[in-house]
Amino acid sequence: MDEDRVFAKKMDRILPFEFDEKVARVFNNMLDRSVPLYQESIKQQARMALRFYQKGTNIYDLGCSNGNLGLKILNEFKGKIFEQNDFSMVAVDSSSPMIEKYRTLLDDNQKKSVELVWDCIENITMSDASVVVINLTMQFLDMGKRKELISRIYQELVPGGVLILTEKVTQDDDVYKNLYEDFYREFKLENGYSELEISQKRDALEKVLIPETIRDHKNRIIKAGFNNFDIFLKWFNFASMIAYK
Repeated sequence: MDEDRVFAKKMDRILPFEFDEKVARVFNNMLDRSVPLYQESIKQQARMALRFYQKGTNIYDLGCSNGNLGLKILNEFKGKIFEQNDFSMVAVDSSSPMIEKYRTLLDDNQKKSVELVWDCIENITMSDASVVVINLTMQFLDMGKRKELISRIYQELVPGGVLILTEKVTQDDDVYKNLYEDFYREFKLENGYSELEISQKRDALEKVLIPETIRDHKNRIIKAGFNNFDIFLKWFNFASMIAYK
């Protein structure tokens, strides 16, 4: 695994963060060092996908990146539904380097069950979905498009289907917001990032990654029509949520 050194050198000009080839090459290392409980989160997301998947329907992985979650879903389904050729997953990402990396990780049998789509998630037409996963992706979507996306997901989910959502979140209360940001900075320092790397990446993500509060997510999800909402995993300013139709 290549080490993330994308922001290690002093930059005269900080450009907006992109999921380009440079990032795709070190993405797994970047995730493990900058997203708390990442591996645990995608493991449990994959297990819930298996729990709620309905035969003959589709799973949508919106913002699939290089396939970390998708590969875990395939592993969970192996020997259960996947090998019975009764499993279909559509994996979508707006980054071509991420999609191409994902493609190289699939074997010929897995490619029969996974459709890779290079496109923005807000452009995707969904149908017969029993599981829709948005993993650290909606935070990069324009604010005005988030309500419409959640509403469309609700409409396309079959009864008993679920939305699984993981996001970086913020807080209304400045005490908690500052506390969580301090703990997150310490987390990255403990994982080997320098103050320079943390500062430059933060500047690159400004106006690109726009987090919301858990209350914002819940209100949008409930207004879309979901029966309920819950948080199944949380680490300070990161949260994994589930909503049931």
